[in-house]
Amino acid sequence: MYCVKKINKQLFWVGGTDRRLALFENAYPIPKGISYNAYLLLDDKTVLFDTVDRAITEQFFENIEALLRGRTLDYVVVNHMEPDHCATLGEIVLKYPDVKIICNVKTVPIIKQFYNFDIDSRAIIVKEKDIFSSGSHTFTFFMAPMVHWPEVMVTYDMTDKVLFSADAFGTFGAMNGNLFADEIQFEREWLDDARRYYTNIVGKYGPSVQTLLKKVSVLDIQLLCPLHGPVWRENISWYVEKYLTWSSYEPEEKSVMIAYGSIYGNTENAANILAGMLGDRGVKHIAMYDVSSTHPSIILSEAFRCSHLVFASSTYNGGIFSNMEHVLMEMKAHGLQNRTVAIIENGSWGVLSGKQIQELLGSMKNMTILENMITIKSSLKEGQLEELETLADQIVASMA
Repeated sequence: MYCVKKINKQLFWVGGTDRRLALFENAYPIPKGISYNAYLLLDDKTVLFDTVDRAITEQFFENIEALLRGRTLDYVVVNHMEPDHCATLGEIVLKYPDVKIICNVKTVPIIKQFYNFDIDSRAIIVKEKDIFSSGSHTFTFFMAPMVHWPEVMVTYDMTDKVLFSADAFGTFGAMNGNLFADEIQFEREWLDDARRYYTNIVGKYGPSVQTLLKKVSVLDIQLLCPLHGPVWRENISWYVEKYLTWSSYEPEEKSVMIAYGSIYGNTENAANILAGMLGDRGVKHIAMYDVSSTHPSIILSEAFRCSHLVFASSTYNGGIFSNMEHVLMEMKAHGLQNRTVAIIENGSWGVLSGKQIQELLGSMKNMTILENMITIKSSLKEGQLEELETLADQIVASMA
């Protein structure tokens, strides 16, 4: 049975949700599930904006057929060719053999990599700011390479002021009956997933995101339709401001994230004491994570949120504790920069993790490493509490 949501008089959401998938892209935990958004416009010509992941194929086609009511599908706009949005493109072509595919020149070879149908005969190639009409609606297109694939574009409905934004402004999380962001407690219940989605999926490509934001800043956007998560019709500027912050690698707030890698609990103890000292000094919204029990995507997301980071790591096999090293490499791979960092190292013999953390952080952009790295040998001694107090003072002073 179909399940569609009306957006306006002629535009409908025809996507679906998946609450069974454990790992998005087989990499990122999604305990709240994921939505795959596609949109169908019923104008003089019918236009589908992207397709969906194979997991919700049956729901997707039931939705489309219920709305078309025997009409044919005239066009599919491919804003992004990643399989979670185009896994059903081949079936669309089989069901609607006369359908035309609107895309840019970079999309065509990727379609050929995934499919064997004749794309050349049905492709309508668009360039930056080209115009297309479906009848009463007029569209224009903006190229958005590396947000987060090279072929990405966004589509703007000049008639209804709708931006179909591809993966930009998406978020993890399944839809639960409410389609619009103003119908849910987005900041309280969705923002963490939106940040984690951005930082892990798009975060590496901040300059590309900035370029796209500059392009669309001149548009009157009344509806924002991403490929994952809720549709925005109110307070759009608030969400855009988040993207401006994240894509510039500036922290959302002056706070501290502490990530620790502890084998027998002694490194964790030092991290807990430091956190308490920071709290006593008025630091709010402190976050603490055990790198052995917390997925790196969560820690990376919090590193984008916080201005200051503390890495407390045991030495393991003469190097950084393996799970901590994984977290740090993820941060480097996703382009994290512009942060102030403190280091605590531990080891019973050959304490080497701190120096190697310094070297890794030194290979990242604009990372300020605080002096006076704390070295623990097996367990924290009472005489070292003063060192932690000094470090806490130094962190707070650097927030001013």
